[in-house]
Amino acid sequence: MQRAFALTGHETIVTSDPAISLKSDGLVVPGVGAYGACMEQLIAVGGDAIISERVASGAPILGICVGMQILFAAGTEKGGHIGLGIFAGQVSEIAAPILPHIGWNNVRSDESSILFRGLQNERFYFVHSFAAKVVVAGAANSWTNYGEDFLAAVERGSVSAVQFHPEKSGAVGAALIANWAGIL
Repeated sequence: MQRAFALTGHETIVTSDPAISLKSDGLVVPGVGAYGACMEQLIAVGGDAIISERVASGAPILGICVGMQILFAAGTEKGGHIGLGIFAGQVSEIAAPILPHIGWNNVRSDESSILFRGLQNERFYFVHSFAAKVVVAGAANSWTNYGEDFLAAVERGSVSAVQFHPEKSGAVGAALIANWAGIL
């Protein structure tokens, strides 16, 4: 993932250092695995406070996959967990015939999206079984469908998040990362 972001020309650092995370131009919140485990690990290093402080100050954040999911108020995976509450609503299992959802899907991007500037109706790579299915008020909401419609991306203020993996989505993913880096 670090290489994909380094291609933007910005210095990229993988860190759990709170001072670096707070003062960086942008913060990427990746996520692999389960909602609850991600939240536990984030809280263990004080990441929840760092994200809250960055949101309050308007500092850019990009959540990826489970990193997007934990920005919502709650997730139903493995009995349910409380999230960061940056966005209202919960993340729940998608109604699809085969899970996990692994593959390429077209994204119907919101016209006001910064992330998808120049990338309308492109395909991105998804690996997940849970997603947010609610409209986030005051945000650019972009959608895809696998069994049912769910949020592929959401952008509100300084917080952007994608359910898919841009770093695994080839040239269109690199372009999306560059669009996000353009706001830094």
